[in-house]
Amino acid sequence: MENLTADSVVASAPIKSPADKFFNFFRYNMNDIVKIFPAGFTGVELLEGEEGTVGSVKRWKYILGGIPLTATVKIVAIDEGARSITFAVLEGDLLLLYKSFQTTLTVSEGLAEWTFVFEKATLLTPPPELYIPLAITLSTLVDAFLLLN
Repeated sequence: MENLTADSVVASAPIKSPADKFFNFFRYNMNDIVKIFPAGFTGVELLEGEEGTVGSVKRWKYILGGIPLTATVKIVAIDEGARSITFAVLEGDLLLLYKSFQTTLTVSEGLAEWTFVFEKATLLTPPPELYIPLAITLSTLVDAFLLLN
């Protein structure tokens, strides 16, 4: 019997835009990612709930390592004081490799930090290393967008 526990990896990106503005973008304007980063994100659809609220569910279409993927993602927690949002993957390609997968974005002045918490489906499942450059590139592009807008 395999005893697999949750693991985590962290991606950090420096940001120049105000922390509140960056946090609020990911809370209320995430759909704009498709326009800002079309090479990484090709579609988004709100399936349930209201934009920027706990319980809202979206289906994302994205590209990782040249492969088109989908993920249905629910906002499970928002902490305005800590400027953090936690997303849980409900269904999609990620759950072929992981029993569970959550991402928490925490924003402070000068830094966006993405923490990926996952439980491997098997001992041979690799950690989600490809998501680190994706998160850093996304943060960098959103930061540049926010500085211009």
